[in-house]
Amino acid sequence: MKVLPFKIPKPEHHALIYQEDSELVFYDKFHQHEEIQVSYIKEGEGTLIVGDTINYYKKGDVLVIGSNLPHVFKSDISNNTKSHMLTLFFTIDAFGDGFFDLEELKELNSFFKRTENGFKVSANDKLIDFFYELKPNSKLQRFIILLEILKLLSKSKKKPLSSFIYEKQYTDIEGKRMSSVMEYTMNNYYNNISLDTIATVAAMTKNAFCKYFKKRTNKTYFRFLNELRVENASKLLLINNDLSIAEIADKSGFNNISNFNRQFKSVKLIAPSEYRKLKAI
Repeated sequence: MKVLPFKIPKPEHHALIYQEDSELVFYDKFHQHEEIQVSYIKEGEGTLIVGDTINYYKKGDVLVIGSNLPHVFKSDISNNTKSHMLTLFFTIDAFGDGFFDLEELKELNSFFKRTENGFKVSANDKLIDFFYELKPNSKLQRFIILLEILKLLSKSKKKPLSSFIYEKQYTDIEGKRMSSVMEYTMNNYYNNISLDTIATVAAMTKNAFCKYFKKRTNKTYFRFLNELRVENASKLLLINNDLSIAEIADKSGFNNISNFNRQFKSVKLIAPSEYRKLKAI
């Protein structure tokens, strides 16, 4: 099943879609789809933008992305490890109107409520086993496994993936515009990006772009850009002790250390040096 920007083609008579992605990078276009997405990261790591929020994903995570929730994966290819993801797609009414409203399924309510913003959990052995059972089994057994996975996820400790949801569904034109903006930003965040440049990428005037982006993400473009840079810096602080904080700031797109410290503390509520020490404990 090929995933297209903002649409997932649904095979005829398939209420539940199983997909396995094993590539150097995951699908990296900003997109949304009607289906709820439940994915297990078997291998790989990288950045995941959901709605207005920048997240980091890694091997062992289970990611739940709600219906029509815009998102984009940016796989980290620095270690040349293949990205491998096992995914289920389904809609709230895929199995009939009101199916999940049945009294027997009420304990799944918390799962569906949390899908609105998306969430992430760390997979335990039982969850992992269920995902591994999907591929060799029949469609009926996959449906049964789905219910087991939803049951476990509804009881798991969850971390939200997004804090702000744009109420309207993106049109194809808007989708292509935001996809271009996200793709350019994720590929060039470590460089200087001017308002002129990003407005040109969006094919808009500067004023129109600022209003457009703020309305759809609830933050300015440069706040979003700085958050992306800080997330990259956070990862480098954790995995690369050979780099100084000044070097990490430079590699993350900050042109001076004082601005980096200020922006990092604004996002993480802690100084970079303290963050490195805290995570080392």
